[in-house]
Amino acid sequence: MPETETITPRIDWADFQKLVPEVATSMAAINHALRNSTIEPELRELLKIRASQLNGCAFCIQFHLNEARKIGVSAPKLDLLPAWRETTIYSVREAAALAFTERITLIAGHSIEEEAWVEVRTQFSEAEVALLTTAIAQINFWNRLAAPLRFTPPIPVHSEPLANS
Repeated sequence: MPETETITPRIDWADFQKLVPEVATSMAAINHALRNSTIEPELRELLKIRASQLNGCAFCIQFHLNEARKIGVSAPKLDLLPAWRETTIYSVREAAALAFTERITLIAGHSIEEEAWVEVRTQFSEAEVALLTTAIAQINFWNRLAAPLRFTPPIPVHSEPLANS
């Protein structure tokens, strides 16, 4: 049986902040703008989780799952996010944002077609599309830092054991 490799951080989040504090400060300014926008907090967390899933960023997936749970995003929405197209639990607005998130995150494979633009514009104002695009770009930026540097995922400590399946 092959031995498994323990994944260790190359540069952890705390060390990264010390090495380049301006990056964290700049990203905090973007977060401030997004928090003060009309894009719902629940939607922001869903799109951040979805982009992070597509990018395979364990730190960002766990970080935003933690944030989503804190603000009350339902467990089914979090559980079914990888297969969101196959469910009816996401609103039309959420579905448009998730589709746009996937198109932007995977932009190297295709352009943003006019149909995708029209779909997102039916649910979001021009300013909201600008903010939505900023939120998607920001999480993709974080994914491209956290994944290669292997930031340690912020796994919450559970006070009670998980049930056996």
